[in-house]
Amino acid sequence: MQIQDPQIIRLIDRIGEHYRSNVANRFIRPALLQLSIDKQMWSLIDVLMEQADRYQDYELGELYRQLVAAAELVYQCRITLIPGLRSRPNMGAISGPDKVLREMAMSNFPSNLQVLADLLNELFVLLVEADKTLAKGRKPLYAQMPEVANLGKLLIE
Repeated sequence: MQIQDPQIIRLIDRIGEHYRSNVANRFIRPALLQLSIDKQMWSLIDVLMEQADRYQDYELGELYRQLVAAAELVYQCRITLIPGLRSRPNMGAISGPDKVLREMAMSNFPSNLQVLADLLNELFVLLVEADKTLAKGRKPLYAQMPEVANLGKLLIE
């Protein structure tokens, strides 16, 4: 099922921009890459976060899979990255203006991650609404995908 809703497309663009600027910026990305997330999940995350460059219709099943991968990233960041972010070895010696920018990125990371989680949750709600509309009396796709069942838990905890 193809998604062409302009509201969903704009939200995907916002999610990607927020992710690139505030979550996976040059100061935080090295720490993100050390998380225990497999290559397939990273691929799904990267595709979702770079959607703005694709200018095409979105396939609903793929969006759900990308959303689950992004939610897993949020969860992993909360449980493993945030507690020890400042003490990570790859966050080593930087001086001058970059040191201030790095400190700002690290200080704001928990709140930027929360904004990402909120945007992903908003996307999920919009996708479910579109899914129910497209299902036309049949079982919606999200209800057929077991991996989607824990999405809310990953975004909230």
